[in-house]
Amino acid sequence: MEETLNERGKSFAAIVVFVIVFLLHFVTKYLESHKRKKGPDGNLDVELREQIKQLLKEASSLSQPSTFAQAAKLRRMAAAKEKELAKYLEMQKKEMSFGSCEKLIMISKIVSYIVLIIWFWKIPVTTISDQLVQPFGSVFLRFFLLV
Repeated sequence: MEETLNERGKSFAAIVVFVIVFLLHFVTKYLESHKRKKGPDGNLDVELREQIKQLLKEASSLSQPSTFAQAAKLRRMAAAKEKELAKYLEMQKKEMSFGSCEKLIMISKIVSYIVLIIWFWKIPVTTISDQLVQPFGSVFLRFFLLV
């Protein structure tokens, strides 16, 4: 009778560990996918890069002394666009960083893993039959029995 309760406790422990780890993993992946869908699109990034490339191309084509002022103006405009692109990329990086919800999920994952380890420290969550590990010899069994 007591052995069947012990076996039920082991199987229940395995199910509890699996469900908790699966839920935490699923919630994390759901939030990441939702964040990617909601995230800013890269159209402005590509557009700014194209404009910078075009301005620098136009400035390099104006190599005559009479067009020097116009080429300098185009280079300054390209520099301003590069600053705007840098600001945009920095803002996008801040938006993509961990928010409070992601930090809370990460902390809850760490705490729950620690609690599961402490809770099931002496209880074997799963067992390996002797017939399965017999080809490896008794050294393999001793290693798992010590742990």
